[in-house]
Amino acid sequence: MPNLSMFEEAIQIEHRPELTNPLFVMGFDGWGNALDVSRGMADYLIRKLNAERFGEINPDLFYRFDAVRPVVEIDKGFLKKLSPPGGSLYATKPGEVNRDLIILKATEPQLRWFRFVDAILSICRDAGVKTIVSLGSMYDHVLHTDSIISALASSKELLSELESSGVNAITYQGPSGIHSAIHSQAKEQGFECISFWCHCPHYLQGTTHFGLLSHLGNILSSWGGFELDTEDLEITWKTLGKQIQELIDNNPELQTMIEDLRKAKVKGSWNEPGKHDKVIRLEDFMKPR
Repeated sequence: MPNLSMFEEAIQIEHRPELTNPLFVMGFDGWGNALDVSRGMADYLIRKLNAERFGEINPDLFYRFDAVRPVVEIDKGFLKKLSPPGGSLYATKPGEVNRDLIILKATEPQLRWFRFVDAILSICRDAGVKTIVSLGSMYDHVLHTDSIISALASSKELLSELESSGVNAITYQGPSGIHSAIHSQAKEQGFECISFWCHCPHYLQGTTHFGLLSHLGNILSSWGGFELDTEDLEITWKTLGKQIQELIDNNPELQTMIEDLRKAKVKGSWNEPGKHDKVIRLEDFMKPR
């Protein structure tokens, strides 16, 4: 990779991996991370593909610490560690998957979005990236048994290709996340770009939606040209699904709410859930680690 000195303040590069036509994939914590599908997918790719960290986002430039506070570790009166919000860049090692990947796992920045985007796109240019993928997830009026993913793409041909894989085209007007800023600038600069969005049932709260994570992983790997075994996610979700259904079967309020959703079946709705709606907390079913 060529010299990135002009962006060293924004992103500290620890070393420069040698990659061939890598796919750039981004998952963010924050506004567009319902049920931890966005950040969770990035984390899953890093673990499953043995990706190696090579860069760090400078947290002082892009984050408000009073909005997303640093996490501290204190032991018996001594401060052991302070971890600010931020993000890291990872790369798959050549030969471990069919296609090289660069993976960004980060908290969505609060500040200097366009400077953030400029730094990310500079990394992409210098690494030979042609295609950029952002991952998002939002709450919607869907059922926990649904696996709905929508997307926007930089060309009609690319969108048609995604639709043939069962992905819906997005129609939306409203508040935006960092994904749209990246997509807009990347398209202008000639990158092929996609933003995937997973539709999460608003009555599930808490930890990761492993079913959507598996579905997204399968679509991403099949389209992106790399291998990803999501059997562990499918097994976990199958177990959770049975427990969720048992809870619903024994709760008349949940049954009524879900039956109303089933009748309406509002695909692709971006409406916020009602504040008095019943919720199921997924962490209640997770075994302590």
